[in-house]
Amino acid sequence: MNGTSPANTPRIRSAAMVVNARSRRGKALFDRACVRCADLPYPVDAHAVDDPAQLGAVVKRALAKKPDLLILGGGDGTISGLVDYLVGTETVLAVLPLGTANSFVRTLGIPVDIDGALDVIAGGRRRRIDLGMIDDDYFANGAAIGIAPRIAQSVPHALKKYLGRAGYLGWAAWEFLHFRPFTLIVGEGAAAERLAVVEVRISNGPYHGGTELNEQAAVDNGAIVVQAVTGHARTRLIRNWVTSILRLDARHETVRHFSGTELRIATEPPMAISIDGELLARTPVTARVAAGVIEVLVP
Repeated sequence: MNGTSPANTPRIRSAAMVVNARSRRGKALFDRACVRCADLPYPVDAHAVDDPAQLGAVVKRALAKKPDLLILGGGDGTISGLVDYLVGTETVLAVLPLGTANSFVRTLGIPVDIDGALDVIAGGRRRRIDLGMIDDDYFANGAAIGIAPRIAQSVPHALKKYLGRAGYLGWAAWEFLHFRPFTLIVGEGAAAERLAVVEVRISNGPYHGGTELNEQAAVDNGAIVVQAVTGHARTRLIRNWVTSILRLDARHETVRHFSGTELRIATEPPMAISIDGELLARTPVTARVAAGVIEVLVP
């Protein structure tokens, strides 16, 4: 891992905490986080935000005070939508996992329980990491083309809030029945590669949907990794998920990888892209890596 040792980590003197209180566990855990943060040796300016549309404005106001640490509480979509504000600052990011899959904190090795994540805030170390980009939009962990955007677009918020990952997976199974394979085009001109696929993952980290799927991706390797689940039958996607969850060697038989600092991605037909669970783009796009642009607290 990159980063400095605890002994060499500059002292944190102030922090801001912004929590998406509309996320599945946000309201229930904000108070607990405040109690734990009261024991930290520096002040924490805490904000619970009920309206997700106001999260960006609250973060901008918090960063205007130049805190050494910004604690963000929410799911992958919340974190991914707010990391843009940290680029170009000296503020370190800490994450409270309040979402359904929590892929980003799994990528960083942060515990997915609130107390474990707070322990990292109290005693972790800094690690400099990459962010991914879809065109000019930064993202924290991963983007996807295929079934994931269909789910992100259609899943009822109440289902995620009250049933969590089980509800999300149930809705995914329903959408899977109506899904069709498509064509992926990587690159441009005569050098472009075309292949039949059932899912595409644009990865800054290995986890998607809370499961480790793309082992070639890492948050500090200076590359963006596109993983395509190949084939004309949607059962290939089931096989890929099952073999990945069980860590079987057969998981490698269903995928192709493309890696670089910048990759042009198109599909036939044009398709929506979910970025860390939020529907935010549409093919064709350019996927990039922004190497080492922020620091995070990790165990």
